[in-house]
Amino acid sequence: MLVGSNKPYSSLPLVSSMFSLPLCFPSVVDSPSTPHGYGEGLYFSDGRRKVDYVLVFHQRRHNSLRRGGGMPGGEPGDHEMRLIRQEFEANLQEAGLEIERDKEIKAHGPSFTRLHAPWPVLCREAEFLKIRVPTKTSYELKEESGFGSSMSTVWRKLNQPFQPKVPRQDQGRTKFLSHSFSREKLHLYNITSKETFFDNTTRGRIVYEILRRTVLSYFSALSLSFPGISTLIAKGVYDAAFPLHDVSALSAAVLNLQGILHEEWARYSAFYKYQPIDLVRKYFGEKIGLYFAWLGVYTQLLIPASIVGIIVFGYGVATVDTNIPSLEMCDESLNFTMCPLCDGACDFWHLSTACGTARASHLFDNPATVFFAIFMSLWAVLFLEHWKRRQISLSFNWGLTGTEDDEVRAHTHTHKESLEHTSVSYNINTTWWFGCDKLTWKDRLPGYFINISSILFMFGLTFSAVFSVIIYRITISALMAMSPDPAIKSNVRVTVSATAVIINLVVILILDEIYGNVAVWLTELEIPKTDTNFEERLILKAFLLKFMNAYAPIFYVAFFKGRFAGRPGNYTYVFNNYRMEECAPGGCLIELCIQLSIIMLGKQLIQNNIFEIGIPKLKKLARAIKNKGSTEKEKEEGKPPQQWNLDYALAAFEGLTPEYMEMIIQFGFVSLFVASFPLAPLFALLNNVIEIRLDAKKFVTELRRPVAIRAKDIGIWYNILSGMGKFSVIINAFVISFTSDFIPRLVYQYMYSPNGTMHGFIDHTLSYFNVSNFKPGTAPHSSAHKDISFCRYKDYREPPWSTDAYQFSKQYWCVLAARLAFVILFQNLVMFLSLVVAWVIPDVPKNIVEQLKREKKLLVDVFLQEEKEKFQLIQSLFSKDNPLQAGSHLLQQAQGIAAPGRSSTLPSGQTQALVGDGGGVPRARCRAASFSQFTRKSPSSPMNENENSRHTAV
Repeated sequence: MLVGSNKPYSSLPLVSSMFSLPLCFPSVVDSPSTPHGYGEGLYFSDGRRKVDYVLVFHQRRHNSLRRGGGMPGGEPGDHEMRLIRQEFEANLQEAGLEIERDKEIKAHGPSFTRLHAPWPVLCREAEFLKIRVPTKTSYELKEESGFGSSMSTVWRKLNQPFQPKVPRQDQGRTKFLSHSFSREKLHLYNITSKETFFDNTTRGRIVYEILRRTVLSYFSALSLSFPGISTLIAKGVYDAAFPLHDVSALSAAVLNLQGILHEEWARYSAFYKYQPIDLVRKYFGEKIGLYFAWLGVYTQLLIPASIVGIIVFGYGVATVDTNIPSLEMCDESLNFTMCPLCDGACDFWHLSTACGTARASHLFDNPATVFFAIFMSLWAVLFLEHWKRRQISLSFNWGLTGTEDDEVRAHTHTHKESLEHTSVSYNINTTWWFGCDKLTWKDRLPGYFINISSILFMFGLTFSAVFSVIIYRITISALMAMSPDPAIKSNVRVTVSATAVIINLVVILILDEIYGNVAVWLTELEIPKTDTNFEERLILKAFLLKFMNAYAPIFYVAFFKGRFAGRPGNYTYVFNNYRMEECAPGGCLIELCIQLSIIMLGKQLIQNNIFEIGIPKLKKLARAIKNKGSTEKEKEEGKPPQQWNLDYALAAFEGLTPEYMEMIIQFGFVSLFVASFPLAPLFALLNNVIEIRLDAKKFVTELRRPVAIRAKDIGIWYNILSGMGKFSVIINAFVISFTSDFIPRLVYQYMYSPNGTMHGFIDHTLSYFNVSNFKPGTAPHSSAHKDISFCRYKDYREPPWSTDAYQFSKQYWCVLAARLAFVILFQNLVMFLSLVVAWVIPDVPKNIVEQLKREKKLLVDVFLQEEKEKFQLIQSLFSKDNPLQAGSHLLQQAQGIAAPGRSSTLPSGQTQALVGDGGGVPRARCRAASFSQFTRKSPSSPMNENENSRHTAV
C-alpha cells in the first residue's frame, strides 16, 4: 500500500503487471566490483551501488513554500513538506528504488537524497519503456567496391586530421542487431556485467521515469493527487532533481566519457574538428545529440553558401569602378540638382554628393545578387533534404527505428495516465494545481481567449516599437537639418541611421526576453495534456513573437520605407509637421543591408554569446554565495566536496528551445533577406563555429546533467525551417523586384536606352519638379539658389509641363508590370527547382534501406530458430516421460504456447494438458515458447487477457 494513500501501488500505471511477471535472470558472473571511495561521489557509502539520481531539498524554518501559486487548503510549512517527502520516498522504495540519505539534515544549505536502481528494477523498467539494446547476433556490413571504395578511402584519409580523438564506438564492419529489452530474452543479449549493461545515461532515464509517474496523495481529504517530481519541485518540496555527471577526471591519465567530451569537443581549440556525435548522444541522450548533429550539418552547409556569398560580394567590388549608374551619380558635370530633403531648413543639393552611397549600394545590388538569391533558395532545400538523410542515418545507428514507435506509445501512455490524476503541465515552472475533474472546452476557453488577445497585444507592442523608432528618425533628421553647423547637417543621414539601428537592436533584445517569459506563461494557461504538446505550443508561440520582433524593423525598411513619402509639393506628414522619411539616393537596399547586418551581428554577439557566457556565470556565483556557509563547514571538517555538491552548484538545464530558437532566427537572417546582404552566411558560419564549442562547454561544465530523452527527429523545428525556406523565396523575390534597382535597370536597358547600354539611366529615373509649386512655407529659406526653376526627385512621374503633371508616367507602369512578372517567374522557377532537388535526393539512404531489410530478416531468423530449438527440447523431454501421449498433446498445444523467450513459461492449464492423465507421472520442469509473434492464436486457446499474471514454470 502507498504511504498515506488508500490505493495499492499496483494502481500506478502499468506497474501491477510488471510486478506479477517473474524476475528471471541469466547465469551471469559479475566482474568483481572494486570498492570506490565515498569521496568519488558516484556511489553509495558502501562503494558498490551507483548513485543514479539525486534529490535536493533545503530545510526551511518558516512556514511557507515558494511564492507563485496557492495550494488548496493553504500552503504547507516545513513539517508538511517533510511528510510529503517521506511519503514520496516511501513510494519510491515500494517501486523498487534504493535510497540513501544524508546522516544529518543541515539547518542551512542543501540536503541530498541519493537513489539507486537495482538490476531487477532496471530490467522491469527497460522492458516497460521498450529500450533497445544490442543482441549477441551480428552481421558484416557490405563493403564498397570499385571506384566508390577508392573515393571513400581517399576521403577518409583527407578527413583524418579533422576527426576527434575518441574511442571507436563501432566494431569496424561488424554491426550488432538491436532489439527492445525483454526479461524473457535475456539470453539474447551480451550481458557481461549487470553493473555496466545499462550505462549511466539509461539508468538515469529509468529512474526519472519512476520519479515522474510516482503518485502521492498527502491531501487525500481534498481529493487531490499530485503526480511526479516536477510538481514537487515547482511547489518547493524539493529544490532540484538530477542525474550526476561522471566524476571529473580531466587531469587523470585515463579520461572518462565526460573528460573525453571536454578534451575533444568542448574546447575552442577543437573548432576545426568534427563533433563526436555518438559520444554526445551516449552521454546526454538522443534529443541533445540530434540538436548538435543538426547544428553541425547546418554549419557545414554554410561553408559553400559563404564561399558563393564572398564571390558575389567580390564581383560587386570588382565592377564598382565600371558600373555606369554609379559613375553617373558621381559625375559632377551632370549637375543633377535635387529637391530639398526637408521643408524650409533644407536646401537644394547635388546628386554627386551621394557618390559614396551609390558605390556602396552596388556592392550588394548587382546582377550577381539575383543568382545568389536563387542559389540560397535551393541551398535551403538542399540543407533540409541533407538533414533528413542524416537524421534517418542517426536514427538507424542509434537504434531508434523499428519498434521505437512502441516505445513512443508507451512513453505517451505514462503521460496520459499521470494526467488522469491531475491537469498540470510538466514544465518545471508550472505553479497551478487543479483538481481531478477532467477539463472541458469551457474550462479551457478563458485560457485560449487570453492567449489570442495577449499575442495580438504583443504584435501591437512590436509595431509600436518600430513606429517609435520611425518617429525618432523623422524628428532627429528634422532637428539636425535645422542646425547651423554644416558638419552636423552633412552627417544627418549617417547619424540618424546608425543610432536608430542601435535603438532597434536594444529594443529587440529587451522584448526577446519579455516574449520568452510571456510564451511560457501563455502555454501554461492552456494546460497541455503532454510534455510534447506543451513543448510544441511553447515553441510556436515563442517563434511567432520573436520572429515578429526580430524582423519587423527589417520588413519596414525593405517594403515600406519611402513608399508612402509622397512627392515634392505633396508630401505625407506625420503629426502634421514631420515628413515621412525617404530612402537614400542610392536606394533602400543599402539601408536594408546596414539594418540587417547590425541586428544580425548584434544579436549574435550580445544575446547569443555574452548572455550565454555571462548570465550562467553570474547565476553560479549567486549559488556559491548562497551555499557559502555549508561549503566552509565541510572544508573545516576536512571533507572533500561530493559529486552531488559539485553538480548542484551548476545551472539547471532548461531545455533546448533557446538553443534552437537563436539558430532558427539566424537561419532567417541567412535565407529571408540574403539578396540584400550576401555576407550573411559568412558571419553566420563564424558565429556557429564558436556557438558549437560554447554550447558544448556549457553542457559539459556549466549545466547539470540533463535527463536523456529519446527522440527520432527534431520535431516541430523541421516544419518551421521548411516554412521559412518557402517563405524566403517570396521575400527574396520581392526584395529584388521592389527594393533593389535590378528591374528598373533591365527595363531601361531593353526598352528605353537609345543604344542598349546603361548610359542615361540616372536621368531616366529622376523626375522634374517646378519649385514654384512648393506649398507656402515649405520652400528652402536660403536665398543662395534663387535662379533654380526645377529640381529633380527619384520617381517615375510626368513633368510639370505635361498635361498630366506629376501623375505616374508610362515608365512607372512598365516597371511595375516587370516587377510583378519577375516575382511570379522567380517564385515558380525556384519552387520548381526545389521540387526537382527534393525528388532527386531520396529521404532514406540506399544502404540504410538495405540494412533495415537485412536486420529484419535476421531477427525473424533468430526468433524462428529459437522457437525451433525450444520445441525440439520440449519434444525430447516429454518423449522420455510419456512417449505415447507427448506427440499428440504437443500437436494440440502448438498454437497456444506462450510468447517466445528462454525464460518464458506456460499457463497452468496448458501444463496439465502437456503432462496428460498420468497421475503418477511427475510434472516435467522445462521452458516453453510459442510462434505467437509470427502466427495467429487459436480461438480455442485457454489463454485469456490475464495470462501474464498466471504464468508458472512447467
